[in-house]
Amino acid sequence: MFNRLTETKDAIIDPTSGTTRDRKYGRAEWIGRQFTVIDTGGWITKSDDAFEAAIRAQVQISIEEAAVIVFMVDSQTGLTDLDEDIARLLRKSGKEVVLACNKVDTASHDTFSSEFYKLGLESAVHPVSSSSGYGTGDFLDALVALLPAEPITEESGVPKFAVVGKPNVGKSTLINTLVGKERNIVTDIAGTTRDSVHTDFNLYGFDFELIDTAGLRRKKQIEDQLEFYSTVRTIRSIEQSDVCLLLLDAQNGMERQDQAIFWQVVNSYRGVVILVNKWDLISKDTGTMKEFEASIREKIAPFTDVPIVFTSNLTKQRILKAFEVAMEVFENRKRKISTSQLNDFLLPIMKNQPPPMYKGKMVRIKYVTQIQSQTPTFAFYCNLPQYVKDPYKRFLENHIRSEYNLSGVTIRLFFREK
Repeated sequence: MFNRLTETKDAIIDPTSGTTRDRKYGRAEWIGRQFTVIDTGGWITKSDDAFEAAIRAQVQISIEEAAVIVFMVDSQTGLTDLDEDIARLLRKSGKEVVLACNKVDTASHDTFSSEFYKLGLESAVHPVSSSSGYGTGDFLDALVALLPAEPITEESGVPKFAVVGKPNVGKSTLINTLVGKERNIVTDIAGTTRDSVHTDFNLYGFDFELIDTAGLRRKKQIEDQLEFYSTVRTIRSIEQSDVCLLLLDAQNGMERQDQAIFWQVVNSYRGVVILVNKWDLISKDTGTMKEFEASIREKIAPFTDVPIVFTSNLTKQRILKAFEVAMEVFENRKRKISTSQLNDFLLPIMKNQPPPMYKGKMVRIKYVTQIQSQTPTFAFYCNLPQYVKDPYKRFLENHIRSEYNLSGVTIRLFFREK
């Protein structure tokens, strides 16, 4: 179901119980609403598997953080004691629940789902098939109807910067350095997410809003789940922001969790600036910075058009520069390019280097225009849009980036039939 909702193949599918141990995060969209999906491990009790206790703890964290919970049951197995255990847990949580009865491949099998009404949940039982897609439209309609209303953020136009990164990388010190001195603090507003504080402040005549995720609390019995808990908090902060400042520890470089946070920002279509903190602790020569930067860009490929700033919270080195760059990315994200400019620039390029022929047919791109979206998005109108492949899309994206300053922002290209 995760793969179907996110239109990916990120989650490993295997009939063996316990296959899903690491959580998967993805973006989904239905009837214009975008939302984050978290795939958790299966809930098992009284097991000798050393992983099961950790999986249960992370499922509980997911329940606590979720706006809506999808409770999946198996029509072929029928109602089980574990289903009843989970239902009790969900009723206790007080969260909105959508009950999906999986492995119902046709309407004639819908009767298999009726016994799950015994669980006593307020949700209707939605017969679905994750593999074939049967019933997922009605299921998604019910899911989206329960999502909280999207916040209206356009009214103020104030840039929202989220400081994100692994625990103990220096997020709170960065915030304190900015807010504590040379600032005119307007107000502190507690965010809707616990441990996330929105701070309005003014820097050299410009208003900003910082989303601080530094106040991470260890919850009882989840000390070993700190990384997961941090990631859930980070996702919420990313979605509330315009631009994310991703802090790395210069002593560790860009690690796996840093990369996961980076791609979460990119997949959420937010702007991104990478800050390499604790740069004062690194032994340097003339080529150290270039080598470090090259290593980061290699790990974030193919999206390498990202500003990288080397900072130190301790010495305040380039702290103000980091926010100047973040403001530039904020402006890049709003950049509008006229249709005439785009066509004057791109049509000669596409004429000289058209998309490769596919199945003996030639793709002819007639014109391109920018369409309204939260990140720069371009629609290319052509005769055979289905034959334009990813390498050519990257070719066009690289040319757009070479001509227009879109550093730090995700570009989306759509191909439509003329």
